[in-house]
Amino acid sequence: MFKNILVPVDLADVETSHRAIEIASDLANSSGGTVRLLYVRSILPVSYMEFVPPAFDEEQIEETMTALKAIAADIQVPAERVSVAVRVGAVYNEVLDEVEQQGIDLVLIGSHRPTMATYLLGSNAATIVRHAKCAVLVIR
Repeated sequence: MFKNILVPVDLADVETSHRAIEIASDLANSSGGTVRLLYVRSILPVSYMEFVPPAFDEEQIEETMTALKAIAADIQVPAERVSVAVRVGAVYNEVLDEVEQQGIDLVLIGSHRPTMATYLLGSNAATIVRHAKCAVLVIR
């Protein structure tokens, strides 16, 4: 059974993650495992840095943590077995690092239906599937 489950969440499109969160909850409840929600915030280009307030990063992370905690509060798993994290960087790199650092044994990732752009450029889900050292389940 899967004990440590990671669900990357796109706060700009939470609907894509809902089914993955439901499945993660069911699996965690049946195995006594944990669910970890992860949001990856992209890095601002250096050219924008002079236009943002000094506390911008901290404020963004705080707002993101608040949004993730609201989603986590609705997960039907005991609160002590649910956690949230925010990382900054490229989505697939940060998800793969989180897998290694947290001992994750299953990534449940919501995905959109493929478009021509994802066929040509690839997607975060595809890269995670290719490079993860644990099981990955893509939910549509």
